[in-house]
Amino acid sequence: MPSRATLAWLGLALASLIWAGNALVARAFSGTIPPLSLAFWRWAVALVIILPLVARPLWQARHILLRAGWRLWVAALLAISLYNCFLYTAALTTPAINITLVSTCLPLATFIGAGVLLGEWPSRRAWLGLIVAMLGLLYLIAKGQLGLLLGLDFAQGDLLMLLATLDWALYSLLLRRWQGYFQLPPLVLLGALVLLGTLMLTPLYAWDLYRGATFELNLPNALAILYTAALASVLAYHLWNLGVVELGAARTAMSNYLMPVFTALLGWWLLDESLQLYHWIGGGLILAGLLLAGRVQEQTT
Repeated sequence: MPSRATLAWLGLALASLIWAGNALVARAFSGTIPPLSLAFWRWAVALVIILPLVARPLWQARHILLRAGWRLWVAALLAISLYNCFLYTAALTTPAINITLVSTCLPLATFIGAGVLLGEWPSRRAWLGLIVAMLGLLYLIAKGQLGLLLGLDFAQGDLLMLLATLDWALYSLLLRRWQGYFQLPPLVLLGALVLLGTLMLTPLYAWDLYRGATFELNLPNALAILYTAALASVLAYHLWNLGVVELGAARTAMSNYLMPVFTALLGWWLLDESLQLYHWIGGGLILAGLLLAGRVQEQTT
């Protein structure tokens, strides 16, 4: 039977696949669904899905929620409200592949943050895994021609995506640091975060409506919102939170290196884009780095 750590890594791989698809959805529908509207309806629908499952446990755990207090609001602000506004606004001006590439800054930010905020400096072998995975990522970006790295052109939305990535790194680190206050089953904790995050998104959505930013409720738009709500929100967030608890923030963040690989695979499958040798070499290096980092334990866990 697979170990809990192995199951956590498999869950994180699935989450990365789902989020790679979310980047494609964000870009594909950036011209039809305003970013704040997509962020709000993503989580409003997710709340409808998850609330019947967690309403009773949330009420039973109300003393834990009150004890968590402002920490729960901060976590919801970072993970639900700010992150999604940054992501979907970035999708207006940056390609889907850039969204996934910029998000791969997450492991480095989380490695450093884990040491500074948590005192959990990863081992030398974990750093080696990070370096190997980064080399694979750079090889993938450069399409096997490292000289192309000097000529990369990043869009204006990449800065917003960088802010989203730093926001997500901070959320993951605080989730780890505040574990003692968040002593709830992972799905119940997610339900609390979704509820608070949706409340904080509501005035932003109302402001969007006041500005006249609306969209047509047709089948493609509805399916896009359903995908972001059921898969990219409820399922992927739940798998990520499980990973942080089981593996720690730094090792969990390594799974983000899979997103460009999955984006390339989805492009091959959905857009008939061919897979080249550099895809396989870069993906192989990323996988090797993940396996290397996954075999070591963080020093304080």
